Amino acid sequence: MKKILVIEDEEDFQHLLGQILEDKHFSVSFAGDGEEGLDMVKSVQPDLLVLDINLPKINGLEVLKRIRSDADEKTRNLLIIMLTVRRKDGDQIKGFEIGADDYITKPFRPEEFLSRINAVLKRGKKTKN
Repeated sequence: MKKILVIEDEEDFQHLLGQILEDKHFSVSFAGDGEEGLDMVKSVQPDLLVLDINLPKINGLEVLKRIRSDADEKTRNLLIIMLTVRRKDGDQIKGFEIGADDYITKPFRPEEFLSRINAVLKRGKKTKN
């Protein structure tokens, strides 16, 4: 079973993502802010991180930077999908430059979300083999 860590501060949205992912048999953990999320990356060791940009304590772009510069190779190479309601192209470009594997803008259809999750997991598998 693939493990997914979701770093998202909106509880209603956490609940929605949990339903979508657990219905497809993913193991899902949640963090409500960037600081907690960074701690959980180490303890949960997820296969994929779904990371909101607009977070309390440490924003998502800073979380992404810290993960990509981590000394631990497994952490540094974690698959990451950025998630946000922002529609600024600059945020998306910055996320990709830092090392995001994909970027999803809210709102989205559950089918689109799952399709992107599966595509990133599949791509990640090819590059690790």
